Amino acid sequence: MFPEFIEKLTQEVDGADNAHDVMIFTLSTCMWCKKCKTLLKDKNVKYRYVDLDKIDSGEKINVLKYIREKYKPDRIAYPFLVCDDKFVIGYDPNKYEELLKPGGN
Repeated sequence: MFPEFIEKLTQEVDGADNAHDVMIFTLSTCMWCKKCKTLLKDKNVKYRYVDLDKIDSGEKINVLKYIREKYKPDRIAYPFLVCDDKFVIGYDPNKYEELLKPGGN
C-alpha cells in the first residue's frame, strides 16, 4: 500500500487482528501517539508505524510530501493514522473504532 521508501522505515507491531492495513505516522515523544499505539496494541491490532522524529530529515520531507499528495489533509498532526485508504488526524479513539470495525471502511 505504501511506497518502498516508506515501508523500509516502518516498525511492525504484531496483532491477531490483521483485517485492515494500519499505518501510523508518529513522533516518539508525543503523548497522543503513545496512546494511539497502546490502544491498537490493547485491541490486538496489527499495525506499522514510523516515528518521524527518528528518521533522516530528507526521508521525513519525502514522507510528509507523500502524505500531503496522497491523502490531501487540511493539516498534518500526530498521530496520523491510515487505515486502508482512510485517515485520521490526531488522537481520536472513536474514529479509530469506526475504521477498525468489520466493514468499517
